[in-house]
Amino acid sequence: MPTIIHIETATEVCSCALSSGGKVLLNRENLNGQSHATSLGVFVEEMIQFVRDNGMKIDAVSVSSGPGSYTGLRIGVSEAKGLSYGLEVPLIAIPTHKIMAWMMRTGIEPDHLLCPMIDARRMEVYATIFNANLEVIRATSADIVDKESYAELLKNQKILFFGNGAEKCKGIILHPNASFIPAVKPKAEAMTALAENAFAASDFVDSAYFEPFYLKEFVATVPKKKII
Repeated sequence: MPTIIHIETATEVCSCALSSGGKVLLNRENLNGQSHATSLGVFVEEMIQFVRDNGMKIDAVSVSSGPGSYTGLRIGVSEAKGLSYGLEVPLIAIPTHKIMAWMMRTGIEPDHLLCPMIDARRMEVYATIFNANLEVIRATSADIVDKESYAELLKNQKILFFGNGAEKCKGIILHPNASFIPAVKPKAEAMTALAENAFAASDFVDSAYFEPFYLKEFVATVPKKKII
């Protein structure tokens, strides 16, 4: 079974985990936000040192590939690509929404749908809809949320909404088939099984050319006041 370093930086959480044989050996998280640039390198170095101290070998690197925060994704993917290249191991990219859906897969009814949401500012969210088997029912899109959002699907099925984008939708999507699950954030430790499945299938990306799934172009804000 492979030994894999996992990196997740798509939201305000910065996390890194080391797994081997389906078990998480080491897990580090910073939940405070705006810490990715300073925390991730420290976490990765700790994983590398653990591997050295225990006479192990890293077989692959997996990274959460988006959508999510432009800056967070850029930091995480850059670190993962550098590791993949430097260690000469494959790079695995896992969609962020799939990680979140995987975290929620247990204890749901077979006819329930899962809708991980990531905040995209204002009343917009990045959302994907999965069935209970984690098959994509509706592809990832940037949705402007109002009271009619997802109305057609909600007519016939219960949808579980979760993620930092869902928190601002709770008071808007009021359909009785809509349920909101708080405090669900993508984390590196949840990537283990998905990454191992990808490794077994040789489902890798090119570490030289891979780019995160930003979904929307980055738009820089312009300061209101000019300083001369």
